[in-house]
Amino acid sequence: MSVLTLPPTVRIVEVGPRDGLQNESATVPSDVKVAFVEALAAAGHRHIEVTSFVRPDLVPQLADADRVFRDVRKRDGVVYTALVPNERGLDRALAAGARSIAVFTAASETFSQRNTGCDVATSLERVRRVARRARDEGLQVRAYVSTAFVCPYEGVIPPAAVTAIVDELRAAGIESISIGDTIGVADPAMVDRLLDRLLDASAARRPDAARPLEGIALHLHDTRHRALANTLVGLQHGVEEYDSSAGGLGGCPFAPGASGNLDTHLLVEMLEAMGIATGIDLAAHDRAAEGMVKRVRTGG
Repeated sequence: MSVLTLPPTVRIVEVGPRDGLQNESATVPSDVKVAFVEALAAAGHRHIEVTSFVRPDLVPQLADADRVFRDVRKRDGVVYTALVPNERGLDRALAAGARSIAVFTAASETFSQRNTGCDVATSLERVRRVARRARDEGLQVRAYVSTAFVCPYEGVIPPAAVTAIVDELRAAGIESISIGDTIGVADPAMVDRLLDRLLDASAARRPDAARPLEGIALHLHDTRHRALANTLVGLQHGVEEYDSSAGGLGGCPFAPGASGNLDTHLLVEMLEAMGIATGIDLAAHDRAAEGMVKRVRTGG
């Protein structure tokens, strides 16, 4: 294992309002979603994924994306991101006032077909077009690589396949890339192998870089309760950014077995205990999370 000095601070991307709600059966009113995002920002979150501009018939829980993104009162210093699947989604995001977007592809051909209706090569071309337009508009662009460890249809994904996708995204000018354990079954050895491969690729690309995995994030689902162990491997490799969801809400509606995200409370609690600062007021975060979890679990 490539053990590095643990980072003194970590950036958490709170994905509860988007990834957390998209897979829940309950439909949450728009004003409640807006209040949820605002409460998370008040708790110290500095990067929040607010919603997704996908087709409402595919993800009905986020059919109100335009209204929600527009109505959130934006705080200075907070990045509010919207997931966009294509150029039509980008048009909607721009109209709603988004200044940061996330795009997505996959390391598995089968998952790409099930999730986006196209192969990986076509998905990457779509990402390039969206990213090019977004940069022209002055937007920040982040990318997700789904099924980077295990695919529900194809099984274990070779690290070389993921490294190739990351190279394509960087060639497209996207430096912020989140590596996803979409169904939450990766183990620390898998994470170690992939991050070692990414470290090698980074060393070849930027041999003098002080932070070789800068721009790489981990998006770890917690289906088999390995997300914190996998986080530790990421920290040991110098990964400084992690996605998590308030209350552990959510999962992927297009990935069988993706039962939930890493709970932000558990992540912050572990990091702070290790002396790694997050800037999040855990008590305030918990109040925001508890209200939303109660609503989606009880429908009221």
